[in-house]
Amino acid sequence: MPLTDIRARIAEAETAAGRPAGSARLIAVSKLQPDERVEAVLQEGQRVFGENRVQEAAGKWPRFRETYDGVELHIIGPLQTNKARQAMELAQAIHSLDRPKLANTFARLAQEIGTCPQLFIQVNTGEEPQKAGVLPGETDAFVAECRGLDLPIAGLMCIPPVDEEPSLHFALLAKIAARNGLEGLSMGMSGDFEKAIMHGATHVRVGSAIFGDRDTH
Repeated sequence: MPLTDIRARIAEAETAAGRPAGSARLIAVSKLQPDERVEAVLQEGQRVFGENRVQEAAGKWPRFRETYDGVELHIIGPLQTNKARQAMELAQAIHSLDRPKLANTFARLAQEIGTCPQLFIQVNTGEEPQKAGVLPGETDAFVAECRGLDLPIAGLMCIPPVDEEPSLHFALLAKIAARNGLEGLSMGMSGDFEKAIMHGATHVRVGSAIFGDRDTH
């Protein structure tokens, strides 16, 4: 589906939700996509992109940034602490802050580097054992802990369980964010971003609907 169609659907969802135009930002998820597909989307004017792996992002984005101004990179996948410095130097936002050890690493590196990307705390709304993220009941304390470290917490992120109605998880994330005074809500993907916008998503992460199926070889 072309980028223009996705943008039109986002605009319609914003209108339906009674939200201002442009209040939900599109992150084009370019992980595992060949460079020519990414470049085609850059040429259409998209400037906000999401990558899962720091290594892949490092191999791709410095080069694209030489050609295209205003590129904003978001790391949206699980992050190992030993990749934290590289992620912070590459990205404008990181959506997968999910544990105290990583928070402490970010805080230490922010002091060294002098800057810190916007951070989203990943919440495991479905309490799935195989999935990263802070449990809903522990999120308030973790937000407070991160703020105590002077980290720039922009909001919360979730990935709902595949077999459950995503709206329930979006509503839960919005509720936790509201009571913590957080405006950023990174939620919604190719199959459910309109529902996420209805529940207040400020960032939707859309990959396959823009780029087509990923090259997994």
